[in-house]
Amino acid sequence: RVRLVESGGGTVQSGGSLRLSCELSGGSSVDYCMGWFRQSPGKEREEIGTSDPDDSPTYADSMRGRFTVSRDNAKNTLFLQMNSLTPEDTAVYYCARGPMGRWCSYMSGAASFVTWGQGTQVTVSS
Repeated sequence: RVRLVESGGGTVQSGGSLRLSCELSGGSSVDYCMGWFRQSPGKEREEIGTSDPDDSPTYADSMRGRFTVSRDNAKNTLFLQMNSLTPEDTAVYYCARGPMGRWCSYMSGAASFVTWGQGTQVTVSS
């Protein structure tokens, strides 16, 4: 069974950085669009960025500049580098995998992703 496990979350001061990891087991990240999302209490899940099988990223407009999505297919791991964090970035961060063979440009947001991790909490203190 395919599992995604996020790690690297925690509490950081405003202006700080964190690097999240998402390790896939029971399957492969090759040939799959992978993505990062986040959800704050009372808000809808929002997309941060995605990574195509060739490690080419795309970002939601509001996330461009401070967030970097990358992957290591050999290790079945997806990464999210977050810089210049603010309290507004406090949320549970999730990684997800899309259907096999569908590149990220053919995905339509969170509903298109098939497999999800359990999430990791990121808290940014002021």
